[in-house]
Amino acid sequence: MSFESAGYQLLPVLPELVLAFGAMALLMLGAYRGQETTRLVTGLAIGLLVLTGVLELWLPTGKLTTFAGSFIVDDFARFLKILALIGSAATLVLSTEYLADQSRRIFEYAILVLLSTLGMMVLISAGDLIMLYLGLELMSLALYVVAASNRDNLKSTEAGLKYFVLGALSSGMLLYGASLIYGFTGTVSFAGIAAAVKTGSIGLVFGLVFLLAGLCFKISAVPFHMWTPDVYEGAPTPVTAFFASAPKVAAIAVFTRVALTAFPGIVPQWQQIVVFVSIASMALGSFAAIGQKNIKRLMAYSSIGHMGFALVGLAAGTAEGAQGVLVYIAIYVAMTLGSFSVILAMKRNGVNVEDISSFAGLSRTNPLLAFIFAMLLFSLAGIPPLAGFFAKWYVFVAAIKAGLFTLAVVGVLTSVVGAYYYLTIIKVMYFDEPLTKLDPMRMELRTVAAVAGLFNIFFFVYPGPLVSVATAAAKSLF
Repeated sequence: MSFESAGYQLLPVLPELVLAFGAMALLMLGAYRGQETTRLVTGLAIGLLVLTGVLELWLPTGKLTTFAGSFIVDDFARFLKILALIGSAATLVLSTEYLADQSRRIFEYAILVLLSTLGMMVLISAGDLIMLYLGLELMSLALYVVAASNRDNLKSTEAGLKYFVLGALSSGMLLYGASLIYGFTGTVSFAGIAAAVKTGSIGLVFGLVFLLAGLCFKISAVPFHMWTPDVYEGAPTPVTAFFASAPKVAAIAVFTRVALTAFPGIVPQWQQIVVFVSIASMALGSFAAIGQKNIKRLMAYSSIGHMGFALVGLAAGTAEGAQGVLVYIAIYVAMTLGSFSVILAMKRNGVNVEDISSFAGLSRTNPLLAFIFAMLLFSLAGIPPLAGFFAKWYVFVAAIKAGLFTLAVVGVLTSVVGAYYYLTIIKVMYFDEPLTKLDPMRMELRTVAAVAGLFNIFFFVYPGPLVSVATAAAKSLF
């Protein structure tokens, strides 16, 4: 093979190669210089994520494939990779205060985030079942460690162990499903599976169920959600923000790609699975969060519900439905990162407070922070004219056009129920008696909260760019 052809083969994976070699170089730096490099390594890691995003945008337009079609770079992959990189970079920005503590100077934290992000990028571009599994495991193995990164905290260690045990179970289910699909089709590539699958035999549908079960675990959809509240509560708050944003992007991306490109011939079969999972997730996310007292557990149930709403668009099985999923996940990432920047700002005497009652009277002690959080909560509830309303609008319209009226009605009703617990937090902030003042909010938290808050408030003024990019990305799948 000539040098030119080898270079062309590696061009689609250039951003991933830069990220991988950069992570290795930072690991060497940290290992050589010790824990005092934590701040430097974190700063360089953020720069590396930005560079990777620039390289992703620099790649030639159109569809690029390499490794015999195992790795695909199209508009769909570009859109979601940029979103995952934004989520990871914002998480590292939110983590700077956490890592500044003398007892938590762990340079490995930023490197684990980089390696997990590398797994996400591989997962988003997966063109066959083997690449899907490699990406999924690379993403997950780093997440297991980062969940338990606060070794002195019993809850953090427990969170990491729970996530690891249940994650291993889900990986086994996904592998079993992949092996069944390979056995019944004779190929692992999505294009080959699509060509081979015109009717759904019992064995193939069985394999599909196991494959989707493994992916449902990664997006924390019901009935594979059981790890989410405990891990969200136990893991350090910046790690919870990471769990709630970037990995969700990668998991929903591969869920969408697998369903629409590998199984377009048996839409009715997988549509039933997605509709059930969507309704169950929306219902549990709405009702189970009502009694929560801890803000991180509440955000966990909120995240389960939002993944259910995103799956409403996928259930439609159309390009418009895929566009709705992409718009939804982009807005969801902004809402989630903004919310967690506020949660991280809730500190009194240097200690994070996580009880919802701790937000009492925030509108009087810190009116700007209370206003931004209220807008983000209204957006999460789907109240117009905020961005969260338009996220739900796109997926519900796609479902109605596909004839899924019951799913759309259930979605609207669970949105109303879910609004209750978001409004409860707003009521605590604006009507309860204030507690002692919070510690001053750090600059990086203010920046993330301001950007996310302004995006959610003013999205309705100029939604065109995001919607047009999402439309092009969705069409590249068909």
